[in-house]
Amino acid sequence: MSVVINTNYAATLASNNLASSSANLQKSLNRLSSGSKIVSPADDAGGLAVSMKLSAAAKSLGAQKNNIGNAVSFLQTQDGAMKTAAAALERMSELAVMNQDVTKSSSDLANYNTEFTALSTELGQIAGQTFNGKNLFGSSAVGTVNGVVLTGADLTTQIGTLTIANTAGAIDTAIQNVATLRATNGAAQSRLGFESDLVTTNKANLEAANSRIVDVDVAEESTQLARWNTLVQAG
Repeated sequence: MSVVINTNYAATLASNNLASSSANLQKSLNRLSSGSKIVSPADDAGGLAVSMKLSAAAKSLGAQKNNIGNAVSFLQTQDGAMKTAAAALERMSELAVMNQDVTKSSSDLANYNTEFTALSTELGQIAGQTFNGKNLFGSSAVGTVNGVVLTGADLTTQIGTLTIANTAGAIDTAIQNVATLRATNGAAQSRLGFESDLVTTNKANLEAANSRIVDVDVAEESTQLARWNTLVQAG
């Protein structure tokens, strides 16, 4: 090997190695301090693009889960109102039967009719209930959440016009109609429960996939940090 004065190749090589080691040490420090393998787009441009899509999809599923939860709350409120309506109808059926008692005086019958009329008015109040400005009951559906239709459940039509003089059969029909509406409501709640489980699982899987791209392996990166730190000191 020739001996020269102006160019110190060994020193230049050592300086380059030191600069490279220092840069890698800084990257390790950045990754460990941020918890992310991708500190800048240059670290993994393709991985960053995939990560952004996975992250957006996971957040979208989180929003879907919130929507499902709100839909379930709507259905639960609707069912609570129908449960109250069913209880009122049962009492009205009882009053209608007692109204047929020939041993009762006219004042007794008037008292039965007063309560019957009050309960009929209450049914109208129930049919007009709302949830966050949305009608619980009506002729049209409220909307669709993850494929599940939130039915408007036309309570007024299903109950019909009842008087204490109605036969017990007419009130029984109204009770049966309300029971059918509650069954439909329960089916929708059940399906939304499974939808919520599915969305939760999918969200967790997306987050796991994203984690494998962007989250730093602390043990591995700590080993790299020790390596680069040693090389820097040696340099």
